[in-house]
Amino acid sequence: MIKYFNNKKIVIGVTGSIAAYKAVDLASQLKQRGAIVDVIMTETATKFIHPLSFQAITHREVVVDLYDPSSEIGMDHLVLANQADLFIVAPATANIVSKAALGIADNALISTLLATEAPVLVCPAMDGDMFQKPQIKNNIEKLIEFGFHVLGPNEGRLASGNIGKGRLVEIYEIQNMCRYIFGIKGDYRGKNIVVTSGGTKEHIDPVRYISNNSSGKMGNFIAEAARDRGAFVQLVSSSLSAKSSAGIELKKVKTADQMLRAVELASTSADVLIMAAAVSDWKPIDVSEQKIKKDGQKEISIQMTQSSDILSTVLKPGLFKVGFAAETEDIINNASEKLNSKGLDLIVANDISDDSIGFESDYNSVTIIDKNGIAKQVDRSLKYEVANLILDEVLNLYV
Repeated sequence: MIKYFNNKKIVIGVTGSIAAYKAVDLASQLKQRGAIVDVIMTETATKFIHPLSFQAITHREVVVDLYDPSSEIGMDHLVLANQADLFIVAPATANIVSKAALGIADNALISTLLATEAPVLVCPAMDGDMFQKPQIKNNIEKLIEFGFHVLGPNEGRLASGNIGKGRLVEIYEIQNMCRYIFGIKGDYRGKNIVVTSGGTKEHIDPVRYISNNSSGKMGNFIAEAARDRGAFVQLVSSSLSAKSSAGIELKKVKTADQMLRAVELASTSADVLIMAAAVSDWKPIDVSEQKIKKDGQKEISIQMTQSSDILSTVLKPGLFKVGFAAETEDIINNASEKLNSKGLDLIVANDISDDSIGFESDYNSVTIIDKNGIAKQVDRSLKYEVANLILDEVLNLYV
């Protein structure tokens, strides 16, 4: 498992909501990804879930009462405020949102929250009608003005049984927001990066199409890694697994022509273009409007023409361009030829005949070649780690 939050000290504030049980999963997920997690609960939160649940997950004492004489932390709860790298309130009730906005420090959670200098992420969860009240809206706006990050709530079925906007956001959304917040001061801050991922599809008829085995994982990991380092990322993808999240703006496409148009538009404001997508080299000249029937035919001929060459077409001055070369033989020479013919700054070559680093794998082994002909071998590593090594090379050459 990738340790996105390795040794980061994260405090989770849990309030009295039916969604409090989800905070146990949040604590578990953050800890599994390397974070040191402390939990502070309001008294009402303990009515929904016992502090021992969090203690079992985090292996650390849970703070509830500022004045508990049996607590090892006790009044030293401010140590948590001072040591925290990030403070998350999830779920955040209307009560706690309003107290934070007005500075009412009448419990351990709010007292610690108001004392911390760490970034704060508030994830509201409440009845939909309550969330729509102007008082709550105003208090959330105040928190944003104070520099707090606010995520959610989502729309869905609420505890009342009604459908409305008030559900706690999903745990993966909170994790992505945490990664975005930690990346704000990263070495890619201020950079606008366009990344492509997935294999494009070229239809033969409404049912059949020509495509390839690309899963989109490598490009998706590059997008995430760039976001985690502070970049604003535009991800142009045909991958089903690609998702929009904090710091990543997703543009879904299917064909090579659609990808070209999306990349051209996104690149107008971009500093770097990383073409990790497997774009179809060929497409049918004529696409049947109806499903092609067999009708006793044993063979069928389909005339093909070249698809859009995106890297050669996008010619924005100053745009740093990175290509990928998925090869089965003569890897380095073929990749170097592609780098030169398309005017790239960097190319990433990989051997797709190696099953241990296949399309669906979370691992990859690549050779990174720059425009000066310098090649760097990256042995089998997690694709997220490979993504960061690629970004390191981009940064070294771009600066």
